Amino acid sequence: MTVSSFMPAVTQMIYDMGLQDYLNGITFECPEVALKEKEVAVRYKLEGKVLTSKEITAIFSKTKAEGKTLYYVDEPVLESIAPDIVFTQDVCDVCQIDTESVAKSAYKLPKVPELISITPNSLEDVFDNALTIAKAMKQEAIGEAYVKGLKKRIYDIVDVQREHKIQSKSVMLLEWIDPLFNCGHWIPHQIGYAGGIDLLSHPSGDSIVISWDKIVKYDPEVLIIAPCGYGIDRTLEDMKFLEEREEWKSLRAVKNKQVYIADFAMFTQSSAGTLVEGVECLAKMIHPDYYTLPENLKTKFAKYHDLMVANL
Repeated sequence: MTVSSFMPAVTQMIYDMGLQDYLNGITFECPEVALKEKEVAVRYKLEGKVLTSKEITAIFSKTKAEGKTLYYVDEPVLESIAPDIVFTQDVCDVCQIDTESVAKSAYKLPKVPELISITPNSLEDVFDNALTIAKAMKQEAIGEAYVKGLKKRIYDIVDVQREHKIQSKSVMLLEWIDPLFNCGHWIPHQIGYAGGIDLLSHPSGDSIVISWDKIVKYDPEVLIIAPCGYGIDRTLEDMKFLEEREEWKSLRAVKNKQVYIADFAMFTQSSAGTLVEGVECLAKMIHPDYYTLPENLKTKFAKYHDLMVANL
């Protein structure tokens, strides 16, 4: 069996479960380990370009209005791979190629693969997706063990809150800066397990544009900035869009040094293991006195205040 993954989260889960020998045919934005070993069959018209949040939003909006897409399948590569299964997604056609676009190319192949859309809305859906992937690859037992181990890590986080009777804190996580987007889908569930509550979020639904005025009135105790597709350094380049707002310095999280810049992959990339790492990091951000992190997660987020001091 040969499977292709046109969703970075699926690729990550395939590697996490040790099933990468079945995999060939990935996207340009899949995990680095896969890019070194597998053929890339999905490309992006903006690859290599450095754009601001506002510029990216404008380009995507214009492209979508024209009924076009910025992603495309490298059809000769896909034909040479001849996969039996292609994993696709329909969570977001802004961030990744969607099933409809893949189908237009897949149905041209001499051997038409089975298309399986991995389209989670909740954190529980993500765990179910891992089982779906393993079952499709005839490795169901491996998937079950993978999910069981990840859920135990979440239960361990919740147990600490029970033991210490920790009260939830008000949190906001921004998925985009210009314009401002709240968080949706599984991210509010991650925040909940970590001991927070985001009252401006959209659990199990799409993230949406939100007004600055609502954020100011909400005035969360903890503010987390994790724009989709951005690492910490890239996010810092766009922080000016927040810093220039009149009320920025009066926000409770800013005054109390509880603003964090975090790697997007822990939240907007829906691989089960990565999202559990996100819960672990959120717990440390929201309740820093009660949690410790392994070394490999300590670089996944940073206090905004500390980064500003370091850059002086």
